[in-house]
Amino acid sequence: MKGANQGELAGNDPRLDGRGLSIGIVQARFNADITDALAQACKEELAALGVAADQIRHETVPGALEVPIALQAMAASRRYDALVALGCIVRGETYHFELVANESGASVSRIALDHSIPIANAILTTENMEQAVARQTDKGRDAARVAVEMARLLEQVRT
Repeated sequence: MKGANQGELAGNDPRLDGRGLSIGIVQARFNADITDALAQACKEELAALGVAADQIRHETVPGALEVPIALQAMAASRRYDALVALGCIVRGETYHFELVANESGASVSRIALDHSIPIANAILTTENMEQAVARQTDKGRDAARVAVEMARLLEQVRT
């Protein structure tokens, strides 16, 4: 965090105060160059928001279709305030793109609703690798911010 305190880094926005939160990350290894960059940006942003390194659990799975089962296990454990889904699906020449994109997206949403846990969905769906590269850092950071903000919102709603 380079000496700055968490409040400065979050722009003094209490919705982005990650201190005391526990976050689970599930990363697909398919298109690893992209998903590794997503994960790095996400973890760096979580740290900047005050989430302690020992409160971040980062697991990897083969691909986007395997992300939901790992998220489901994490959600069922009730150990996490929010979860993050990371992956990269690039359109190919067959219908497989639509299948993977639709099923992974629907499954992530269903798990969030079934378990009442925020899940920041940063499974990229792009036309080509250039689009994925252009989005990898910003979407990783965005996922961290969404996870923290939604964890704080649910915390407020539940109290």
